[in-house]
Amino acid sequence: MSSLDRLMEFLLAGVFLWFGLGKIFSYNRRAKDPRDGETSGLADLPYRWAALIGLFETAAALALIAPVGGLLSATVAVTAAAALALLMMAASIYRVRRQESAIPTIVLFLMAVFVIAARTL
Repeated sequence: MSSLDRLMEFLLAGVFLWFGLGKIFSYNRRAKDPRDGETSGLADLPYRWAALIGLFETAAALALIAPVGGLLSATVAVTAAAALALLMMAASIYRVRRQESAIPTIVLFLMAVFVIAARTL
């Protein structure tokens, strides 16, 4: 595994750790009333759903960089990256339906696919 592959893995884990923890701890402060017209992100979802997504992102990010050892480490990292890729596919659909730009979620999806390819090849 090259240093670029490892860097991409840590970058992906860092992004999802940051946003996952952000969804868990600051969701109520960011949520706006949809009638104000200033909604963004997960503002129209209940806190439980946003916290669940945040927990999922945080767990997958930690699984990406967890030093399990050997073949198990590669399997855990590929599974975590695949789960994040699926989450980003769903997030892209969610954003397109809300008429928002899906570019950030597509970039994160491509990063997850890169990590999967680097770990399996």
